[in-house]
Amino acid sequence: MRNSILTILLVSLLGSSASVARETMQGDVSSDGSRLITVTRHGAGPVVEHLTLGRHKAAIIQLDSDARDVLVSDPKVLDAVIKTPRRIFLLGTETGQASAYFFDGAGKQILTVDVSVERDVAELARIIRANMPDSNVKITALNDDIVLTGTVNNTVEATRAAELAAHFAVDPSQPPDPSKVENLLTVKSREQVMLKVRVAEMAHNVAKQFGINAQGAFNAGGVPVILQSANPYGLAGAALSAGSGAQFGNTGPDPLHPSPNNVEGVLNALDQIGLTHTLAEPDLIAVSGETAKFLAGGQFPVPVSRDQYGNITVAFKDFGVGLTFTPVVQSENRISLQLATEVSELTNTGAFLLNGSAGNLGGALNIPALAVRRAETTVELPSGGSFAIAGLLQHTTKQVIDGFPGLKEMPVLGALFRSRDFQNNETELVVIVSAYIVNPTSETKLAAPTDGFIPPSDPETVLLGRLNKVYSNDPHGLKSAGDAKTGFIIE
Repeated sequence: MRNSILTILLVSLLGSSASVARETMQGDVSSDGSRLITVTRHGAGPVVEHLTLGRHKAAIIQLDSDARDVLVSDPKVLDAVIKTPRRIFLLGTETGQASAYFFDGAGKQILTVDVSVERDVAELARIIRANMPDSNVKITALNDDIVLTGTVNNTVEATRAAELAAHFAVDPSQPPDPSKVENLLTVKSREQVMLKVRVAEMAHNVAKQFGINAQGAFNAGGVPVILQSANPYGLAGAALSAGSGAQFGNTGPDPLHPSPNNVEGVLNALDQIGLTHTLAEPDLIAVSGETAKFLAGGQFPVPVSRDQYGNITVAFKDFGVGLTFTPVVQSENRISLQLATEVSELTNTGAFLLNGSAGNLGGALNIPALAVRRAETTVELPSGGSFAIAGLLQHTTKQVIDGFPGLKEMPVLGALFRSRDFQNNETELVVIVSAYIVNPTSETKLAAPTDGFIPPSDPETVLLGRLNKVYSNDPHGLKSAGDAKTGFIIE
């Protein structure tokens, strides 16, 4: 019954053509934190005003004439308490929209207040101003959500403001809800970070082989006896060089009728040393919060499946020197850097070998493996600061001795019946990283390595052996790339 009367009353109020008079509405803040609003009537019609009220906050309406009745359209959102005929309290209980209607003793409407109850973001604004004094963050409540607008110095401040708003948007007993925050903050200047990386690797490989392959033939009571020892190499499976060695003795062309010198042997003593040097110095630039990638190497195909016609489909895998980094400028001179670097190469160790046939793949399939050295880290450093990822040292030693059981343990003579295969691999990787906050520069200050290159003429190439044209230096001409900026101005 109450809802029906309220609906009829609202329809009559909204449908009336009574003139709406403008009023003078002044608001102050009382000692208890509530808003004190004074309404002065002008004219004969009711006054219509709009009020934004924080949830669980109150407003005091001070009238210049007596009010007898107050009607609230939605008691769940707004509550009204008549303290005196000229002082009425409005309390926002839940977020939403509601209206309060004021009537005098004769039943005439004297005031209409359209109230929007929203979250009170004054405390949130105070906290953000205290923690980010150089930012200009504007906070607006939209029903149960919080809208952040304005500008901040960097992306870190934008994230922090959104996190504070997510905590403030829910009750203290509930976890933060980022979905209730609309982050429309703008970063004043999207800082750009240049990363200068030096990837250096040294690999030292040593392989040694020593073995004796002996063969002997003699007659024992008229019976020919032939002895032979051919020791394999357990690591490599074969001699490093089949053409290297020394032979002594000769059993003769016919083993059944040996010559008086009836023993022969081949001595293999091989030593192999290898040195590998890998160096890459990429310079990458990325906007704060974005990811940059670099790869100096290549790709190799790997079969992954077959299509409906039986054809093999392949996927290409990267190898070489790779770098991925994501910078975040936290302050004017502080950079948080997430870095991942990798050095990889093709190797037969761990490779996949498949012997095919005419009905299968048409031949053998050999898929190489990858030897990978990888490092990932997250650090903080100032602009111009450097750090090194060192200590990535790998040392592998392998040694195998093969020989004839029992005879290979003999002193001195046991060397004739055994072979030794030795491998020593040492690899050390060092990554040196420097980060700079940079600003763009103009094209006129840049130079490329090809600037100033002019191909020589045919007579200069044939007669003088030149690969480029020689000319005098022009002080007003093109610059050398070595004297130019790198593309960005370092702060």
